[in-house]
Amino acid sequence: MLVVLRHPQFRKLFTAQVVALVGTGLLTVALGLLAYQVAGGRAGAVLGTALAIKMVAYVAVAPVISALTLRLPRRLVLVSADAVRAGIALMLPFVTHTWQIYVLIALLQSASATFTPAFQSLIPSILVDEEDYTHGLSLSRLAYDLESLLSPMLAAALLTVISYHSLFVGTAAGFVASALLVVTTRLPRLATPERPAPLPKRITAGAQIMLNRPVLRGLLAMNMAVAAATALVIVNTVVYVRDRLGGSNTGVA
Repeated sequence: MLVVLRHPQFRKLFTAQVVALVGTGLLTVALGLLAYQVAGGRAGAVLGTALAIKMVAYVAVAPVISALTLRLPRRLVLVSADAVRAGIALMLPFVTHTWQIYVLIALLQSASATFTPAFQSLIPSILVDEEDYTHGLSLSRLAYDLESLLSPMLAAALLTVISYHSLFVGTAAGFVASALLVVTTRLPRLATPERPAPLPKRITAGAQIMLNRPVLRGLLAMNMAVAAATALVIVNTVVYVRDRLGGSNTGVA
């Protein structure tokens, strides 16, 4: 699988993805602590709402943005998404009301929903061999999975020496580093159809493919089952550790 990192373009883009994911992981921990500061014992409800907004952004915004940016250069799309995410991450430490969390998370995750499909659309253009493409896609997926394990460990280590507000700075730094890596990478020009399909069809194409194929429907159901259990842990951890057990911010991470 690691052999695909010999491709310089993919290696840089994969590194950009990894540093952005580290920033996102720090954000998840910091967001839970921010919710606890703002809402106390109701932090679970606040965090659950914020993460629900995150997923609505991914499901609803990503297909629309992908369709609307079909003809735009991928570099512009990726760097713009990173810039928006970095700016919002720096605003979050100054939040004092729950509605502000919801608005900023909606904007940040809409930018993330723009970055991810744009990044994935570049992989087959860089790794044209089918086996390389499979390895590259698997490596990208592995990075997402490892982020959920390693980022809390990194956050716990950082929280022993800094306040949780500083984690938002680390998040912004990850997005800035990702943007710089994209800027310095020579990206292929994606071929776009001269007469693209109507906008509504382009927006719903992915969902139709997912729902029309039994194997993909099964994977979707399996992912939803896993997500349901994981969601309880992510949403309630900060309340149990800080409110019920009287633990520390490091304990949450």
